[in-house]
Amino acid sequence: MQLLGSQLTQASAIAGNDVATFPDFPAEIRAPRGTRAGVSGFQVQFASEEIFTPGDGLDALVAMNPAALVTNVSDLKHGGILIVDEDSFAEKDLKLAKLKASPLDTDSLEAYRLIKVGITSLTRRAVEDLGLSVKEADRCRNFFAMGLVFWLYGRSMESTLRFIDQKFKKLPSVAEANRRALNAGWNYGETTEAFATTYHIGPAKLHGGTYRNIMGNQALAWGLVTAAQRSNKTLFLGSYPITPASDILHDLSRFKGFGVQTFQAEDEIAAICSAIGAAFGGSMGVTTSSGPGIALKMEGLGLAVMLELPLLVIDIQRGGPSTGLPTKTEQADLLQVLFGRNGECPVPVIAAQSPGDCFHVAQEAWEVAVRLMTPVIILSDGYIANGAEPWRIPNVSEFPPIKIHHPTAEEVGLPFRPYERDEMLARPWVVPGTPELMHRIGGLEKEDGTGNISYDPENHQKMVHIRAQKVANAAQLAGPCQVDGPETGDLLVVSWGGTYGACMTAARQARAQGLSVAHCHLRWLNPFPTDLGDVLRRYRKVLVPELNMGQLRMLLRAKYLVDVQGYNKVKGKPFTVGELVERIQAAIVEDGQAN
Repeated sequence: MQLLGSQLTQASAIAGNDVATFPDFPAEIRAPRGTRAGVSGFQVQFASEEIFTPGDGLDALVAMNPAALVTNVSDLKHGGILIVDEDSFAEKDLKLAKLKASPLDTDSLEAYRLIKVGITSLTRRAVEDLGLSVKEADRCRNFFAMGLVFWLYGRSMESTLRFIDQKFKKLPSVAEANRRALNAGWNYGETTEAFATTYHIGPAKLHGGTYRNIMGNQALAWGLVTAAQRSNKTLFLGSYPITPASDILHDLSRFKGFGVQTFQAEDEIAAICSAIGAAFGGSMGVTTSSGPGIALKMEGLGLAVMLELPLLVIDIQRGGPSTGLPTKTEQADLLQVLFGRNGECPVPVIAAQSPGDCFHVAQEAWEVAVRLMTPVIILSDGYIANGAEPWRIPNVSEFPPIKIHHPTAEEVGLPFRPYERDEMLARPWVVPGTPELMHRIGGLEKEDGTGNISYDPENHQKMVHIRAQKVANAAQLAGPCQVDGPETGDLLVVSWGGTYGACMTAARQARAQGLSVAHCHLRWLNPFPTDLGDVLRRYRKVLVPELNMGQLRMLLRAKYLVDVQGYNKVKGKPFTVGELVERIQAAIVEDGQAN
């Protein structure tokens, strides 16, 4: 299913459509085929206009077995197209899906345009003379379904045929079988009378340039490499594999030609400590993980704060607590990354809003880290990490150098004061071994200026305030709030992270209905934009949709004393635009009744 979805995405992008995707992976490794736990899904929206989400209710659903059908049919719109492989609804298939009777034999699917196709038998027939086993032949079923969907939506098969030739070039019989299955699916659509219509989606009007599809984790990896090149630094990634962050490690390991060094550590603690060591040595230190791994990294992150070294910590959030929902999305790590360390230990926190935005977030976070000499946390989530969208390939001339200076003894003078600060309260980044600039480093409290160990209470008070103010100074680099919609009104929708697309689209749809609604998306979560309080107070009501139990809502209410209302969802799935529009309408109606 992931293969089918990725190929449909690519074909749609080549056709000029705007595309957004939502892969949905099973939580279990090699979950039993045919069971509900083993269902793998891939949602794609492609359009002739700019879009920001993978869509709400499904217009078409392809279900390859009963488990896939019962798991996803509730998302299909009434009147939507439902394509099923009727060969996969035998008694054993129904038992695996925990069904007593076949939905195909009841009236439970009357609301949909049900199209029953013998996908398995037709695929076997298409490849029967190639000498494949039944198991090998059945693996081609997805290409048959892909060909049928390509026909239904007028997608070109050229890119997928090239993909087959490349992927299976060492297995010519398998390549031929998949080509035949793909063509058989297309030809079935051409010859059957089961479909009343086909669909044509014209090109979208996007900004001029050369585009490619990009996934969130891939964009983060590319953004990190770009930031390293812009700052003339060796990129070092210390990481421990964890879903859904592992792909960053995988992608970066391919960039040895750019001097990238990747280290798969034995655990999360070693991963962050190796990255701290790289930062101390003058390299670009990065570590990646998800919520459980971030918890283990917290003591090391406190050390990086005390050392005042630039470090990027990337958290790809997933459902929790504990192992929780490892392949599902959530936004529940916000309080953890803000407050999950001992002592007064603030760090800047920035959140990506979309797959393509990850490329820019990685560079922005590194610019802040080196300007303020502090660790910076980047928040993404499973939805962004695995989702894809068209991404305009930038020209390298668009990115000026990131200026980093390592001082010498002649510049700073002697005796060297390693915690002497500039106007932004950043200390100098001295490379170890620089003549005459030896200095103390470690986790004990530092004396202001000298960096010597200090247990003096007044000094500790001063240093805590300095470190806090230095992080607060990041607001000068972040800029003001960006509001989409009226400057004042009945309702302000505030979003962060991966809820950006759904919230913005819902707010725009609500305005099209005549409602006074604006949308403000927060890229920076620590510190908040300096004008955020003023923005919140310009609206009668504030609504914060979050994929958690209300973490940002709590922070806004505490800091700005504004009656922020929450709309919370923790189902492992992103918001749909439809449910947000309904909540916006209800909030305004409630406000009208109250007044």
